[in-house]
Amino acid sequence: MKLAVVGIGQSKQAKKRKVTIGAMVREAVDQAMADAELEFGDIDAVVLSKTPDLFDGVMNPELYLADAMGARGLPVTRVFTGGSVGGHAAIYGAHLVQAGLARRVLVVAYSKESEGDFTWALSRGLPFSAQLGAGAGAHFAPVIREYIRRAQAPEHIGWQIAVNHRLNATRNPYAHIQLPDITVDQVRESRMLWDPIRFLESCPSSDGSCAVVITGEADAHHTGRPPAWIHGMSWRTETGHFAGRDEVNPEAGRQCAAEAYRQAGITDPAREIDTAELYIPYSWFEPIWLENVGLAEVGAGWKVVDSGRTAFGGELPINPSGGVLSGNPTGATGLLRFAEAAMQVRGTAGEHQVPDARRAIGHAMGGAAQFHALWVVGSEPPQS
Repeated sequence: MKLAVVGIGQSKQAKKRKVTIGAMVREAVDQAMADAELEFGDIDAVVLSKTPDLFDGVMNPELYLADAMGARGLPVTRVFTGGSVGGHAAIYGAHLVQAGLARRVLVVAYSKESEGDFTWALSRGLPFSAQLGAGAGAHFAPVIREYIRRAQAPEHIGWQIAVNHRLNATRNPYAHIQLPDITVDQVRESRMLWDPIRFLESCPSSDGSCAVVITGEADAHHTGRPPAWIHGMSWRTETGHFAGRDEVNPEAGRQCAAEAYRQAGITDPAREIDTAELYIPYSWFEPIWLENVGLAEVGAGWKVVDSGRTAFGGELPINPSGGVLSGNPTGATGLLRFAEAAMQVRGTAGEHQVPDARRAIGHAMGGAAQFHALWVVGSEPPQS
């Protein structure tokens, strides 16, 4: 069955949204439903994407968000896999349609991190997890340092990526971080958080929400607006810690991308993809993921960045929305990457629209880079 994204909505992202969780979720849901020109009675199932409850301090939010999601009387499934959760939720919703279990599915995602303590939740001690006291940045900093060593990458690559993404965000009215005057010198001189990650190379903690409506081919042209066709989708998982695990280039990420490309009939992703929304919480993860998902040769991701190819206006713009560096409501971040990719091939991305984008990638990563999700979307329906 051919599948399509026919409705997309998102809230403004900010450090602290002065609305309830329900109201913030409803902002994205209302936009997506209006875009799809549907009523709640047209929806058959709801999928909720949310990070672990400790992150924003509300337990089992799916139990009280029924009104905000229009889910009364409908089956609701909650998915969570850490930061990749929005991507997994989108694929799960597509699977419901593909399997004939639902005709139209609403996928909803949010985080309201201003009401919790993200670093505390990631650093809690036994018996819940190993005592690290680290937070996400301290976990990923050694991975980045190892990438730099292997690839012999110069230090300015991370600074340039931070500038590229932050400038992209100035074209996106929903992005949390707006730094129109940012320079490489400012990034280089910003405070060191976890060597080699500096403050301006790091994602923020944000409030925000996103929603999409997924249907089959028969309902794809319900409105006059173009759908985004799903050409391939995949998820893969590997455990976070085992002997010999390569976190610089995770096997699960490589397998995830390869399967999505196989479904989409893509044999040379670096040339056949027009733009990509990758899950990049720290600037150095741009070359890391470029290599892991096959958009650059291993060891050459930083050279692709250095050539300017991944900047807005380059041949392969990465994160034209500003990406995770410019807004990170973690429970929604993965779905935002998938939704932004869909907006690009629909031609509805506004000022951050990549000209003539016909095929795009939405990518999400979670946990200690053990959860991976990716979809390929196109402006034309897949051939089979």
